[in-house]
Amino acid sequence: MKLWIAFWNILGKDLRTYYLKPPNLSWGLIFPLAWGGMFFIKSGSGLGSIAELLPGVVAVSILFGTTSMLAVTVTFEKKNRSFERLLLAPIPFELLMLAKTSGAICFGMLNALVPVLMAALLTDLAGVNWSVFTAAIFLIAVSSTFLGLLIAVAVSEIFEAQTLSNFFRFPMMFLCGLFFPIALLPVPLQAISWLLPLTYGADLLHGTVHGSHRLPLALNLTILALFCLALFTLSLHQIRRRWIA
Repeated sequence: MKLWIAFWNILGKDLRTYYLKPPNLSWGLIFPLAWGGMFFIKSGSGLGSIAELLPGVVAVSILFGTTSMLAVTVTFEKKNRSFERLLLAPIPFELLMLAKTSGAICFGMLNALVPVLMAALLTDLAGVNWSVFTAAIFLIAVSSTFLGLLIAVAVSEIFEAQTLSNFFRFPMMFLCGLFFPIALLPVPLQAISWLLPLTYGADLLHGTVHGSHRLPLALNLTILALFCLALFTLSLHQIRRRWIA
């Protein structure tokens, strides 16, 4: 079996079964719009605040979109025993899990596109470094997806995965510098902030949109890529230990 055929067949099946369903598509559109509208109205700063809020809305949309969808797909297939049938396919286990998670990565990037298009219609985004911005969106989607995979492996029910995800998502929202600077946090919380992958993604987005980044963009990209690799490796280890062994 050609590996690329297996990859696209698994990804295509997940897209048709989970991600392209009308309720999921509508949720993927409404959720970023709701977040964007909420923060825009709350700020009360007029159209000039859109570029300031854009990095936070984009990152939150990706984080919630990827972790929520992966909690459904992976946990449901494990409970339904269809995941065990996939393990019989003559392809490397790493490729199988990349195929299973690629749908969530694409869904997260689609979620990010909604607030970007909304902001582009309302304000001038000519100063955005789009190449780095796109790379940041991709790496945030990948790291959030692999974090969702790690959470999904630890539970057996979908509602458990969603509940456990909130213990990671909400602290990350408020500790990673999306909506207020990390320097304003107490020192112990600042130390925790730099242990979160979204901190480096938020720094990338802030840097590309309005230039207020604390670390060099290349360093942020490198660290975020290392988080992606570490989370994926740890997830594979946990799947082998809990679901296969």
